[in-house]
Amino acid sequence: MILTNNEIVQMYQNRLRDELNYSVNTLTAYMEDVQTLTNFLDSEDLGSLFLLTDRIARFYVSSLHGKYRPSSIRRKISSVKSMYKFLVAEKFVERNPFDNIVLPKEHKILPKFVYEKEMGEFLNRVDLSSDIGIRDIAIFELLYGSGLRVGELIEIKLNDLDFFNRTLLVHGKGSKDRYVPVHDLAISRIRGYLEKTRPVFLVRSRIQDEGWLFLNFKGGKLSSRGLRKILESELDKQASTLKISPHAFRHSFATHLLDHGVDLRTVQELLGHVSLSTTQIYTKISKERLKEVYMKTHPRAKMK
Repeated sequence: MILTNNEIVQMYQNRLRDELNYSVNTLTAYMEDVQTLTNFLDSEDLGSLFLLTDRIARFYVSSLHGKYRPSSIRRKISSVKSMYKFLVAEKFVERNPFDNIVLPKEHKILPKFVYEKEMGEFLNRVDLSSDIGIRDIAIFELLYGSGLRVGELIEIKLNDLDFFNRTLLVHGKGSKDRYVPVHDLAISRIRGYLEKTRPVFLVRSRIQDEGWLFLNFKGGKLSSRGLRKILESELDKQASTLKISPHAFRHSFATHLLDHGVDLRTVQELLGHVSLSTTQIYTKISKERLKEVYMKTHPRAKMK
């Protein structure tokens, strides 16, 4: 069977979507990485994905240097390597040309987080006299209080909340659901939003209520882009110098729990990490923070 590059990519995309149930964001990232390879083959007139040799694979990797960071190169090669693993399994090719590729070393960047005092000050300054403020504080308290990813927060539906048991059903990456606890203050903020603000937003919508927890100003489903704008707007209102992204709430959640003695396995479960090694980077943050506090506060450490 002779397939074009586009047909090969489409076949692989179908597998990721239909068999492996990859999320839209993950699927998009994989396809962008594969597209980088097919664009390279087209620009260099190197032909079909079926004919890609070890030499061409090395040539491709070398072409990525200087254009992408080491972490991006590693991700791009991981994506196309997975595609070729699939092609080998389906007997379209005999071997994976990316099996012996030497990848650049990845310099791990520690996730950015906000100190507890700064987070508390930020949350306490949100104006609760407006409908928007009532919604926004509910969003911020839930992001920080339960360590959610942005994509997880915008996918929450009303029936995912269990106020009685103080839990939330989260639809995580790779269609992996988990239950997370929700503290009383966050529950109070969500209840306030549901009673006062959500109905106001909902009447502005021309479509039937689909049950999404968080709505935008026009009554539609809140998007990840909309969430970023909400945070940017709040930082502007507060004239804040905080360097904080929506994902920083999740990083702060994990770091603060570890700082207060929560074990790594528990934090892993709360974050929905498949591998403990993914969670372990937060122990590095915690140690760096302890060292920073020590250097600033110990009387002898400040002497020269």
